[in-house]
Amino acid sequence: MSRLNILSGGAAQGLVGSLAPAFKAQTGFDIAGEFGAVGFMADKLRKGTPADVVILTAAILARLADEKLVLPSSISNIGLVETALAVRAGDPKVVVTDAASLRDALRASDAIFVPDTKASTAGNHFAKVLAQLGIADEVAGRLKIFANGVTAMKQLAVSGAKRPIGCTQATEIITTAGVALSGSLPSGCELSTMYTAGVTTNAANAAQARILIDLLTANDQRASHRRAGFLDAKI
Repeated sequence: MSRLNILSGGAAQGLVGSLAPAFKAQTGFDIAGEFGAVGFMADKLRKGTPADVVILTAAILARLADEKLVLPSSISNIGLVETALAVRAGDPKVVVTDAASLRDALRASDAIFVPDTKASTAGNHFAKVLAQLGIADEVAGRLKIFANGVTAMKQLAVSGAKRPIGCTQATEIITTAGVALSGSLPSGCELSTMYTAGVTTNAANAAQARILIDLLTANDQRASHRRAGFLDAKI
């Protein structure tokens, strides 16, 4: 079986999945690989995990290019992803309009579901927001930290807590059954992250890798981007 191996941040999982049929029709290849916290995915590439394509934040991909692990000429922007709030499907949405209302919402929650606070983009940012709001110590016992955003959202979906809330990238919320996008983080606490794709220097299927990147960045895929949670942006 012919397959293209990728290492990707969880933010792009829904978009890649939606494009897999078109990619197979064009190349005959299936898409295989791993999705997870961007820091972990970058380290996997550094440790020699076979991959044809990496899809990570722009900052991390630039470092991998400097390390000669990704071809600089192949790097292309896919789009922006917001870090956002989530609730269980069916629960009232949490409305936050400023830092004070976000602080109140987090204080009122008895379980807060987030991805890895060191290796993931959203988790790392959320930890900084808690410190900024001055409630990191207060809510530390309520944090439910998982390896990546998709896992955190799946656990939020089945949580038995009374008032659980989640925070991860919007793309991971939208593509997880049982949770609903509650809204963006307010001004001063927000984060929009550019995701990019690149061909690895040791790609076994470089031509097919470039085809996938072309699909991920094509203008006629704007509708797929929006459905997957990517912001419309000039990329």
